[in-house]
Amino acid sequence: MLRAQVITDVVIAVVLGALVLVATARGIDTPLAYLTVVGMTAALALRRVAPGLALATAWVFAVFQMVTGQQPDLSNLFIAGVVYTSSRYGSRRVRLAGLLSAIAGPITAALYLGLDDYRQRQGIATASTPEQESLKVAIAYFAVVLLLLLLPWLAGIIGRTRRSASMSREAQLLAERDAARADRAVAVEQERVRIARDMHDIVAHSLAVVIAQADGARYALRADPAIADEALGTISTTARRALGDVRELLGALRHEQGLAPTPEVDDIDRLVREMREVGLDVRIEREGDPLGLPTTTQLAVYRIVQESLTNAWKHGEPGTPVHAALSYRPDTVEITVVNRRADDGTRGPGTGHGLVGMRERAAMTGGTLTAGPRGDDFTVAVRMPSVPASGQLPRGLVPTTTTTPQERTGR
Repeated sequence: MLRAQVITDVVIAVVLGALVLVATARGIDTPLAYLTVVGMTAALALRRVAPGLALATAWVFAVFQMVTGQQPDLSNLFIAGVVYTSSRYGSRRVRLAGLLSAIAGPITAALYLGLDDYRQRQGIATASTPEQESLKVAIAYFAVVLLLLLLPWLAGIIGRTRRSASMSREAQLLAERDAARADRAVAVEQERVRIARDMHDIVAHSLAVVIAQADGARYALRADPAIADEALGTISTTARRALGDVRELLGALRHEQGLAPTPEVDDIDRLVREMREVGLDVRIEREGDPLGLPTTTQLAVYRIVQESLTNAWKHGEPGTPVHAALSYRPDTVEITVVNRRADDGTRGPGTGHGLVGMRERAAMTGGTLTAGPRGDDFTVAVRMPSVPASGQLPRGLVPTTTTTPQERTGR
């Protein structure tokens, strides 16, 4: 409890105790009654800071009042407040003690006051026997005291229940807020991963083409300027296309433009021509008709083929063909890209981001990807549904940057 709450309880108890002393000063027949009022006031002051101690103090002075033969006074009403706080703020044992007090208190008061009434009726002529009259008095006291103690105890239970329900609602709201915050964080992270994946696919492929054409133009500049001019034109076209794609990505990042670059399956022919121009012998086979594939699936197919061919040029054995097979079926799409591995370490090492991006694209559509060495070759095999299962990366998939044996050895 706060210090202000404790001070408030003490002040209220002292004021009420003083009022009881003033109101009953003329009716007090023994100095011990003052001690009873002080004890009940102390129990009332302790009712919230120590409900168990307050209940015990009230019982002690109630018994002291009966042992010394005192008559009940207004300070006995303080017990109702003590019983209330025992059920509202007390522990399980204190609540149980408060319930027992609310039941045993009326019985004790009825017996004490009934016996006292019976002693006073001795020798007095009444319409009925003294026992019957005293029994009626005892029953009346029992009913009154039971209401004075049991109702506050029940009120305390109700208040405790409402307080618990309020705390449960607050905890639920906090949990929902944390869950919404976590969902927003996941959405933001997925968007960052998507943009990074698209950026990698665009930049890696474009730079691979630009580097290859630049190297070719440098060697052909003296021997055949026409070839060098053609290579420079390819560099210019590729760079402009990559710049446009990057601008679209940045626009999507700033929420200024609607969509990121979304190449389609038909753009694979242009991709194959670009890779052949840089010296990669691409041999592609198609089965089925891609007509009707959703945009998400077409983008995934294009990016996976693009990354596979780019990795084959960067890490594969120079001068060896790359076989790509695309199978479009009513319910699934299968992609297989096979190239010869370079085991002499002459090609540059990979970072593993490309394979991670391909796995993420396959997982987002509900498909699977396997990539790894098969003898002297390196094979990328993808199987995905024609209609994506979902548009988000599953939460269980944590992107990790790993380098395959093929990339470590210079594919």
